[in-house]
Amino acid sequence: MANAMCGSFKREILAGVHRWVQNTTDVGSGDVNAAAHTFKVAMFTSSASLDQDTTNYSTSNEVTGSGGVYSAGGAALTTVVLDLGDNSSSVATAFLDFADTTWASSTIANARYALIYNSTLSDDTTGTTTTTHVYVDGDPAVAVLDFGSDKSSSAGDFTIQYPTNDANSSIIRLA
Repeated sequence: MANAMCGSFKREILAGVHRWVQNTTDVGSGDVNAAAHTFKVAMFTSSASLDQDTTNYSTSNEVTGSGGVYSAGGAALTTVVLDLGDNSSSVATAFLDFADTTWASSTIANARYALIYNSTLSDDTTGTTTTTHVYVDGDPAVAVLDFGSDKSSSAGDFTIQYPTNDANSSIIRLA
């Protein structure tokens, strides 16, 4: 499986469920409830069943780390950058990026996948959809990252390095 944006996330952004805000200049003076949601990245072993059909974060098959550096739920994404540009087909594409995520001086074994998810919505567990509203399960999934093979660290830095922040390479982009 390659990196994939989750289908449920695509529906939820059209319904206005998720709020990515890079800084206060992105929020107009008349906006209400404009605080950014907290998005996290968590890592999983190859036993996890993660793909574009993943709808929410779960601790099932999440990696463990020694020394308390990696804990269930992963780490918050920081330095969010929202942008717009043309992709290689000259199609206007919205995309976003964040700072690489590092667990410093960590011992993490057999990380195969990562899941980006919205941890702000952890309390909405209705799991129901209707023709007029979209309800999401707690901690809705955004994107699945496949490292291609198991990755580990032993008392060293474990870093998820995100691709180039542009209309062709960013993990999350809409064309």
